Amino acid sequence: MIWVAVIGDWFNLIFKWILFGHRPYWWVQETMIYPNQSSPCLEQFPITCETGPGSPSGHAMGSSCVWYVMVTAALSYTVRWKDKSAVTLHRLTWSFLWSIFWIIQISVCISRVFIATHFPHQVILGVFAGILVAEAFEHTPAIQTASLRMYIKTNLFLFIFALGFYLVLKLLDIDLLWSVPKAKKWCANPDWINIDTTPFAGLVRNLGALFGLGFGINSEMFITSCKGKNSCKISFRILCIAASLATLQLYNFVKIPTHTEYLFYILSFCKSAAMPVTVVALVPYCVHSLMRTTEKKLN
Repeated sequence: MIWVAVIGDWFNLIFKWILFGHRPYWWVQETMIYPNQSSPCLEQFPITCETGPGSPSGHAMGSSCVWYVMVTAALSYTVRWKDKSAVTLHRLTWSFLWSIFWIIQISVCISRVFIATHFPHQVILGVFAGILVAEAFEHTPAIQTASLRMYIKTNLFLFIFALGFYLVLKLLDIDLLWSVPKAKKWCANPDWINIDTTPFAGLVRNLGALFGLGFGINSEMFITSCKGKNSCKISFRILCIAASLATLQLYNFVKIPTHTEYLFYILSFCKSAAMPVTVVALVPYCVHSLMRTTEKKLN
């Protein structure tokens, strides 16, 4: 799922750089469609003033990517049922899960349009682009068995391609960061402009998450804990989930300084990499060690 989310967000970045989509909160201020300064007044919110281009919607694309993978993964367990009652249950499950999927996507789309961050066509494009990316990559066998080297190569390819694309167009006098000045100019409150909404900030976060996942699942801690005898125990899984959720909440208190852009990108990469390493390897290893120590004392 993380693979699909990262690849989907990367494609979203490339699409945004190609499509040059405006966002409603600045478009209504600059368009010549409304005569005599009769443009509509769009209310802005603290989460309105995103600085990247608007098409396709990254939130809609990311949401459809992730939820599509979860729904299809859940249905893959029920499709194997053969008896009549099980087939009926599968159909009910299919209808329920896809209904939930579309309710969530519609809710995301409406919320993004409501806060004047996207036009309707941008969120619709985001939803269907996310579904296409998820369908294309969730069945890729190499993802399940990827080595750390494969993760590093993928990271380097995604970064070099995006940076190269940016530099080539910059040489052609095409500014791919054209949306940042517009956001700063038309945002109702300058404090609502955040560096973490810039295109490169999202790229760095995703590359960090992918690298952290690769490092975590290829580490000895993961192999020892998640592939050992404790990995099948319900108690082990519940403790891992609880500890992971608590640890992730602690990460929310870690604030990255924004006064230096390059430092922000480096620290953002490190934070994004540390989170999957913690969840995938460190927490399970600690829980495994704790359970093993407890079992030895009981014996």
